Amino acid sequence: MKTREEALKYGLSFPGTYQEAPFHDDNWQLVRVNTAMTSVVAENGYSSENNSRKKNVSDTIRNSDNSKNKVFLWTYERNGFMNLNVKTSTEWRDFWRSTYRSVLPGYHQNKEHWSTIILDGSIPDREIKRMIAESYDLVTDSPTKRIYEAVRKIPHGHVATYAQVAELAGNKRMSRAVGNALHHNPDPENIPCYRVVNSKGELSENFAFGGSSAQAKLLRADGVEVAEGKVNLLKYGIKVSAVTFSTQI
Repeated sequence: MKTREEALKYGLSFPGTYQEAPFHDDNWQLVRVNTAMTSVVAENGYSSENNSRKKNVSDTIRNSDNSKNKVFLWTYERNGFMNLNVKTSTEWRDFWRSTYRSVLPGYHQNKEHWSTIILDGSIPDREIKRMIAESYDLVTDSPTKRIYEAVRKIPHGHVATYAQVAELAGNKRMSRAVGNALHHNPDPENIPCYRVVNSKGELSENFAFGGSSAQAKLLRADGVEVAEGKVNLLKYGIKVSAVTFSTQI
């Protein structure tokens, strides 16, 4: 990731977001999220690829209570490189800054709670996306965050349906949001989205990390039998009541 366009596109892939240039200076482009709208958007199946729905949702959010609109991503060019400012938790702040020389205390912001990412090619895309996703999660109790936490709870050797993940995440009506969140999974090594199947036990041809064949390979490595692109839910499916999950994230 080296360009503003790439950073903005990823930031806008999260529910309830919109782009803004508040300083009448095109160099400063930011992404806000309306914390009051994220659950509503998730229930209605927001997708960054659905332009008409995205425009309607963005207009609603932009015209809503400004106190609920929070910035989680700043973009600007400085010293020949595109820079991103993201919010960071205290437990991750020092790790990111010590691991990558291009992650610095936030430029023109609270240096304890914000970091600047210099897009000079030295940081892997997946790590940049993790930092942006963390910033989004920090400013809102997001459905996306709860979905990822729910997926982490699926035990080894088992699978869950999209509806079950939605229920674990606290809202049975946001099955569509589950699919969208998993397609944008920023940390597939720790968020095992391959353990999620549809209501018939079918794998996804659109599995974001290699298609259904890659998903099948990962499931078999877990000890889950896959036959003709399907998993036996009676044998490998979870029981929601048996999964320990806290909504206090």
